[in-house]
Parts: sequence; structure tokens; C-alpha cells
Amino acid sequence: MKMIKAAGGIVANEQNRYLFIFRNGKWDLPKGKLDLGEKARNAAVREVEEECGVHIKELGKKICNTYHVYEMNKELILKKTSWYWMMAINQYVLTPQLEEGITDVRWLGRGDFKMIQQNTYPLIRDLMNVEFQGLNVD
Repeated sequence: MKMIKAAGGIVANEQNRYLFIFRNGKWDLPKGKLDLGEKARNAAVREVEEECGVHIKELGKKICNTYHVYEMNKELILKKTSWYWMMAINQYVLTPQLEEGITDVRWLGRGDFKMIQQNTYPLIRDLMNVEFQGLNVD
């Protein structure tokens, strides 16, 4: 099984809203693959900025690693994603990275979490349930 390393972030703004992307018909958190020799922390910031058109003001602590398996070209892939807390201030104009299949980028508040959880991947739902403790509406 081939392993791919990725990194991404849970990004907050000054209004306690969180950055979500809409890709391939599902809500997701911004993340992407590490470049050769790149550190996960640097990749996380780069990927969030590329996918959403924001500037990360502050990179916080590492949240966790997640793992999931998928098939690509008849080969099983294990994807390890390193997640970090981030802050983006005064970032109101968001630009989805269309070439990555991202069609929407939004700042969403806790009132939107049910909508996200109903149309996201199980891993993202689990990450939200753990990392947004006390914020999500269940």
C-alpha cells in the first residue's frame, strides 16, 4: 500500500467562523499533499492559502493526524493528514481553487455545522465532533 502525506487546517477568523471548502459535492476542510521534502506545518499553510485564497496570519498547534484509505488507478492508497489550528484575520474575499475541484469557499459559524455534518466525509465529521467540542450543534 502506498502512503501519501497531506496537511491541512481548521482555520478560524476574528468572528469565530471557520473556513470550509466545497469539493466534489461535499463540504470539506482545506488540505493537500506535501511537496517533496516539505514539512507538514509548511504544507498545511500553503495548501489552505492556495485552496481558499486567504493569508494565514497565525499557525497554531497541531491538532492530530488522521488516516483514510482510498483506491487510485487500482492501487490502495493510505493518506495520512496532519491537521493544525490556524487563524486568518480580515480575510473576507475567498477564492476557490477551481483547478482542484473546489467550487465554493465559505466562512461558516456554529449554526451551519449541522448542514456541514450532513454532507461531508465521515472523517471530517469525526474531526468536527472532536475539535469543535462545545461549538457544534447536535
